[in-house]
Amino acid sequence: MSVSPPSVAQDWKHLLKDFLKDAVHPLVVILGPTASGKTAFAMRIAKECKIENEKWKMMEVINGDSRQLYRHLDIGTAKISKEEMRGVPHHLIDVLDPKEEVTAAWYKEHAQKTIDGILERGHVPLLVGGSMLYLSAVVDDLRFPANADPAIRRKLEAEYASDGGRRLHERLAKIDPETANSVHPHNKPYLIRALEIAVQTGKAPSVARTKGRSRYDLLIFGMDCPREELSRRIRARVHAMFEMGWVEEVRGLTVRGYGSEDPGMKSLGYREIMEALQERSPDWNVLEETIQTKSMHYAKRQMTWWRRDPRIRWIDT
Repeated sequence: MSVSPPSVAQDWKHLLKDFLKDAVHPLVVILGPTASGKTAFAMRIAKECKIENEKWKMMEVINGDSRQLYRHLDIGTAKISKEEMRGVPHHLIDVLDPKEEVTAAWYKEHAQKTIDGILERGHVPLLVGGSMLYLSAVVDDLRFPANADPAIRRKLEAEYASDGGRRLHERLAKIDPETANSVHPHNKPYLIRALEIAVQTGKAPSVARTKGRSRYDLLIFGMDCPREELSRRIRARVHAMFEMGWVEEVRGLTVRGYGSEDPGMKSLGYREIMEALQERSPDWNVLEETIQTKSMHYAKRQMTWWRRDPRIRWIDT
């Protein structure tokens, strides 16, 4: 999680002002690992920064967190509340049912439509999140391969069912460490899709996904937090989520008819809590520590993905 950023943005207001002065199709991006302060920084930019260029009236936020696309998943995704939005328009939050699958290609299509609509209104789009592939789909204008043969998918699904994706993830890590870093072994749709691409194209998924030239003028801020501090924040956040009623939220989802195999329930923590609820006497303290550890591992994968991108202006948090 500790990195040596290629650049550090000390005066983000000055950078933003200069950027908007010349940008024709601006897109401001705020990315960073979980619990690094992305939401708070986004609200500072949206509310405190005085955009002096008359052609840009205000900012609107586009969610770049795959888990926050789902309705009913609020506590465990640290979803921003209406009060915290402070009147700033937010998009692509609560747009999918937890039973619906979502892909990076789907996200790219809907995010670009949202961004283009914001620009047409004379506003500045502010893309905020930590889902690496989803952000890259927009920022790098990724082009995705066609769907694989159904026979390939059935074979991969059978292999996944045999051990919960462990061997498939090991296979992906050998083929494409970059993609494996961004995909959890329990994320069945993403894991199978990545290996479909590898089988179909004979290439690593990160190679098969070709990059285009961004249709937007980009200013990318990254939240840089020392490893020890980020670890402390993650532990505190997960503990606070349990205190706020995360278990009750998941129990309510089971009452609604959702199960651990539904796409939305693959979100970190939700599946673990849902499975614990089926036990006779779950140890919630142990589960909390497990989710904290998994969250820290995810944060490490996030920084591994971004650390070599020279476009990112890193903000010390």
